[in-house]
Amino acid sequence: MNQDAGASSPHLDQGEQDQAATHAAPRALVIHEIVREEGEMAITRTPGGLAWSGLAAGLSMGFSFFTQSLLHGGLPDPPWRHLIDSLGYSVGFVIVILARQQLFTESTLTAVLPVLTRKDSKTLLATLRLWAIVLIANLVGTWIFAGLLLPEGVFRPEVVAAMRELATEPMSSGFGATVLKALFAGWLIATMVWLLPSARSARLATILLVTYVVALGHLSHIIAGSVEAAYAVLTGAAPFGDYVLKFLVPTLIGNTIGGVSLVALVNHAAIAPDLQRGQPEPR
Repeated sequence: MNQDAGASSPHLDQGEQDQAATHAAPRALVIHEIVREEGEMAITRTPGGLAWSGLAAGLSMGFSFFTQSLLHGGLPDPPWRHLIDSLGYSVGFVIVILARQQLFTESTLTAVLPVLTRKDSKTLLATLRLWAIVLIANLVGTWIFAGLLLPEGVFRPEVVAAMRELATEPMSSGFGATVLKALFAGWLIATMVWLLPSARSARLATILLVTYVVALGHLSHIIAGSVEAAYAVLTGAAPFGDYVLKFLVPTLIGNTIGGVSLVALVNHAAIAPDLQRGQPEPR
């Protein structure tokens, strides 16, 4: 937190200066170190801890698809329906982030900052290990959740119809278009992670706003979209090959580029000189 805010004001007493500092937004360097520390803790977790947390995140992300389907099936079919049912897409992200479960697209920012800071092969290998474990665990969780949606008679017919309609969306674009949509999604999710340390009481609103944009733009997210695509495969609406080639591969490429290149590298580059000098950036 920026403890210098208001300290130079002649109009504030010491208590008011402290209050100003409390309400000041953190500097970029402070945010960088908060996010980097999250990455440091993640890459040092045991494989079992990462796997169970990643599995929980994959299961939780299923509620994005499920809630969006509930809204989609319960609304009439005017042009504005997508503006409303997209709100449901945020539910899984809210659960995962507030419960501090391990999500792959978050780690494209948090786990990369230690690599950029240390610049050694040991940290790089630890990050790659994190990515592999979390991604696999996330995807397993999405397939389990999709399987839980299959039994007949559990959900209303209109909800089942909505799930079937939404399930093929992640595989509806060409390879290049999916990569680009996934790039924007990875960019937004990593940016959200960067914003959260300064969001404070607005954390929930920040998560809702950013993930709502992802849904509104039909952008591709590797974990949220996997629930939908897995459901399409399990119901016979799409072959497994489409899941891999039309969804998984291009979305993974795009999300990773969006998270690493456009946020981690750019945001890190902005404060790298200050890290090297060992002092905070100028105001």
